[in-house]
Amino acid sequence: MRRVLKNRLLWPIGALVALIIVNAISRPSFLSITVRDGELYGSFIDILRNSAPLMLVALGMTLVIATRGIDLSVGAQMAISGAVALTIIKGSPTPNSLSTIAVAVLAGVALTLLFGLWNGFLVSVLGIQPIIATLVLMLAGRGIALLITGGFITTINSTPYAFMSQGYALGFPFAFFVSLGAIVIVSLVVRRTALGVLTESVGINPTASRLAGVRARSITWSLYGLSGLLAGFAGILYSSNIMAADANNAGINIELDAILAVVLGGTSLMGGKFTIAGTVVGVFIIQTLTSTITFLGVPPAVTPVFKAAVVIIVCLSQSRRVRQWARQLWQRLRPRPGGSAPTPTGSTPASAASTQGAIA
Repeated sequence: MRRVLKNRLLWPIGALVALIIVNAISRPSFLSITVRDGELYGSFIDILRNSAPLMLVALGMTLVIATRGIDLSVGAQMAISGAVALTIIKGSPTPNSLSTIAVAVLAGVALTLLFGLWNGFLVSVLGIQPIIATLVLMLAGRGIALLITGGFITTINSTPYAFMSQGYALGFPFAFFVSLGAIVIVSLVVRRTALGVLTESVGINPTASRLAGVRARSITWSLYGLSGLLAGFAGILYSSNIMAADANNAGINIELDAILAVVLGGTSLMGGKFTIAGTVVGVFIIQTLTSTITFLGVPPAVTPVFKAAVVIIVCLSQSRRVRQWARQLWQRLRPRPGGSAPTPTGSTPASAASTQGAIA
């Protein structure tokens, strides 16, 4: 039981279960899943599909934060990736060709990979603070996307491209399998190889890691590139869902949701220890909360208030100091065997009795 209570995933999973219970009570149809033509539909399925872009971005953000860094440019990179892919498809005479779709996707993802490596170069080689280095591309990235699309919202009509976000495979949304594949690949890479341990070493103490022979600069550089790569795939999924490249709205504020998901999952912003499973749970918390707020009819302007309240509650529940205070309060208030009142802090029953005798 102590091992369970000390597990970092306990409180995030508890928060997710609480959200599911609230939804089930407020709308019983939340738990229902229907099957039509071999495809699954329902609130759970919508959460799995809609969480795919955030899942990809949050996975990359987890590894970047593990190195004591942060990437604020992932939303802009999503806009760039979608702009490149849709521009290529729209300019092609065969928008439904699989080769055209493959070229468009690879071009968009390759460009964001380069931008991710650029961020890594600024951070690891030039020594610029991560929040400043990535803020540059965050501000300039949407301008680059607007230059690619000519300042307009590019729309296309391509069935294979729409399938990536709107299609189904084995009864589930295809986007869910994309995010599941990313989770499996990232987990295998960081937990079945030395990369995970080296990443934690760099995050805990980059100077000591470098002196111990760890290539801290190369690891940080490559992880920023991986963050850009995953953000590029997220941009493909987002543009595939709306079949348009909207440079101003694609991935807007998704970097904040990704950071929230990582923190809710138990990864520290101070770097070092990280958890991929916690990030997955954090993403589902954010997406379930967004779905709940939308169902309750909360105005969009008030939505951040509800999201902030839930995030604060979950973060407080994960705080060791808050849990210690709660434990001390419970020890003071709980009844003692035999109905005796709790003794003052720092005194024993024997010392209390001797003090009473001396007073008498």
